Amino acid sequence: MGGGGRRGRNWNKSRTQRKDFKENRENVWKRPKTDPSADSNADPSWQPFATQNPAFDEYYKEQGIVAPEEWDTFIEVLRRQLPAAFRINSSSQFCLDIRLQLENDFMISLQAESIDGDEVEAIRPLPWYPENLAWQSNFSRMQLRKNQTLERFHEFLKLENETGNINRQEAVSMVPPLFLDVRPDHFVLDMCAAPGSKTFQLLEIIYKSMGSGLLPDGMVIANDLDVKRCNLLIHQTKRMCTANLIVTNHEAQHFPGCRLSKKACDMGIECEPNSSQLLFDRVLCDVPCSGDGTLRKAPDIWRKWNAGLGNGLHSLQIQIAVRGISLLKVGGRMVYSTCSMNPVENEAVVAEILRKCGGSVELIDVSSELPELVRRPGLKKWKVRDKGLWLASYKDVRKFRRNGIVPSMFPSGRSDNVISDKDAGQDNGASLESEDGFDLVEDLVINDSDIEISDLPLERCMRIVPHDQNSGAFFIAVLHKLSPFPVQDQKPSEMQQNVSSKNHEPEENLTDHIVEDIDEVELNTVDGGEEKSSEADLVDKETDVSALEVDPCNTCEEQDSGETQVAVGGEGDSLKARGKRKLQIQGKWKGVDPVIFFKDEAIINSIKTFYGIDESFPLNDHLISRNMDNNHVKRIYYVSKSVKDVLELNFLVGQQLKIASVGLKMFERQTSREGTSAPCAFRISSEGLPVILPYVTKQILCASQVDFKHLLQYKTIKFADFVDAEFGEKASKLMMGCCVIVLRKDGQASSDPIQVDASTIAIGCWKGRGSLSVMVTAIDCQELLGRLFACTETDKSSLPKEINGEAEVQDMDGKEEVAEIKTI
Repeated sequence: MGGGGRRGRNWNKSRTQRKDFKENRENVWKRPKTDPSADSNADPSWQPFATQNPAFDEYYKEQGIVAPEEWDTFIEVLRRQLPAAFRINSSSQFCLDIRLQLENDFMISLQAESIDGDEVEAIRPLPWYPENLAWQSNFSRMQLRKNQTLERFHEFLKLENETGNINRQEAVSMVPPLFLDVRPDHFVLDMCAAPGSKTFQLLEIIYKSMGSGLLPDGMVIANDLDVKRCNLLIHQTKRMCTANLIVTNHEAQHFPGCRLSKKACDMGIECEPNSSQLLFDRVLCDVPCSGDGTLRKAPDIWRKWNAGLGNGLHSLQIQIAVRGISLLKVGGRMVYSTCSMNPVENEAVVAEILRKCGGSVELIDVSSELPELVRRPGLKKWKVRDKGLWLASYKDVRKFRRNGIVPSMFPSGRSDNVISDKDAGQDNGASLESEDGFDLVEDLVINDSDIEISDLPLERCMRIVPHDQNSGAFFIAVLHKLSPFPVQDQKPSEMQQNVSSKNHEPEENLTDHIVEDIDEVELNTVDGGEEKSSEADLVDKETDVSALEVDPCNTCEEQDSGETQVAVGGEGDSLKARGKRKLQIQGKWKGVDPVIFFKDEAIINSIKTFYGIDESFPLNDHLISRNMDNNHVKRIYYVSKSVKDVLELNFLVGQQLKIASVGLKMFERQTSREGTSAPCAFRISSEGLPVILPYVTKQILCASQVDFKHLLQYKTIKFADFVDAEFGEKASKLMMGCCVIVLRKDGQASSDPIQVDASTIAIGCWKGRGSLSVMVTAIDCQELLGRLFACTETDKSSLPKEINGEAEVQDMDGKEEVAEIKTI
């Protein structure tokens, strides 16, 4: 399950339809339908998406999202294409350089550019984002690709995005993490994380101000329901090169509690005092939604939009949000957000959270935070639209619609004063008979006095609308947990009857329009023998997403296999599901590699000895693999202490977490075609090098700027061909295998000891029998050449031909890791 609304657009369609949509989407904004300059040979059957919908206009005019006098401006902006936006990675080594390049180069050079004769605003930093790290431009993606005058800026964006120095992200999507108030020691849960931009942002905040080789005490667990979107999430966050991330694959509303025994807590596993399960300091709850706040970048939503989209997701959103609150530590903060403008998905959900949690949760007023961000207060009154009828309160709901329209959708949340059975025949409206025999219902007459007004402080929520700052639309609410949930006044024997031996009924397929809460309730034996249940397991079991009319979010769709795996219990319980859905045997997740602590002392000691890794680096007990057989382990991953604790916890509770990705790839098995085996079978990966670099004392050399530049340019150089002959001699004396080459700083002598700090530039290389070869991707070489030496193209004409090699170093998969290593 992913965050925001981009997940909710075109994924219910066939693959062919999705492909056609992707191909045609850029043409939506190309020219108006009546443009006389349009190609006469164009396909006459193709039409751009209509950017209007009468139902949309009626719905939001009635809800009062904006004042009547603003409506025309609101709609006009909503029909324009969304400006491009991106964020500089604050943990990048070149963060300051990139910001200065934007401020002193592109911001000035692009100021005079124009597109199609119209003056275009230059790129500018978003005024509300800290430290000028987020930027927005009115150049569309198409303009950046098609206009030659913008080619340099476009190439800059592509290169920096691929290397992880910037992250393309919609401006309003950057807002929720900023209100979480994350600190480096926090445990953070991102419940609906894919595609991963907000997760990346959270990791940046956690890593902020950390020195070279130092890892924060906190961590992020990023979760998503859909396996394919988990892969997208992994790809997105891989550029962060972090050892403080776990990616999981669960339904957010049923995210495992990972209950700890008292013994486990005594062992030092991170857990809340007097609690027996892992809790989080911060929770980001960016739930699946109808996504109409993304109309500017997804114009196909115009034709698909209807009021039933929000109604159908309302109860699922409550389930996810309440689960998030239950996993939050007392004193912790949760941000609930959507990219929808619909109050049924926004204020109504927040109001229900406050009602369910009683006084244990408060809605925070954050109006003083990010003062330059233009936002509007939340609504306190709204109506519900159902099957063409406007409903002011739950008593107006027709009897046969009460499964789909629930009390929590209305401002008061009350279900009292519903119509009696004897009046049900009126269906809350005058019944008429149409010519085809179907009943018609006249719309209710609703006076202003009939509309409910919430007594909760919903004005503390914030709604971002497009025309205030030329952005998309978003909704954010910040919640603070004051105390544990009130324990239900229920006898243990009664609870035991409700939950039979930890088993619970699985949910039905979403295509059957039913989702039921299957959160488990476990009983804990505490001092004195009294049985109590944890607050996370006492969430209201009555919440139900019944009669889902639509499911626009691709995060809500079923896996291709027609099965969903849900973690229940901790003792290998297996439950049969209704219909096609099955529950996976606990701890044996289908299609997911196991997570194993790597404890092969022989291999670990060989790595320590070969690279001279300082004993202060916590290597033991921090290495994991995804292979049961150590003899065939190809990659060894490194995890921070916080992640290690969670993994140990997960083993203790029966592997409730379904882990799709964890850890930072630190070592990779490497072989050479030179016929001679290296003393150490594992090389240091590029991703792990920044973490382990301060602790490497062997197989490391410092190169002059000219030799470092030549290595990046030519990939392979003979020892005798280095400009610095002393460096070439030292390189020839290294042991065969992986080595680390550090760029010598200005004023540093070749004999000076290597000092590693945040500004140190280093690359991994392979020492062969007669040459040194770079083990860095082409895109990273290009980035370093441009950033360090203002060099954009490789010029091989200045060096002898024999400098360029052709041999290969391969990993155990047989893939070419280095394409230009010469066999000497």
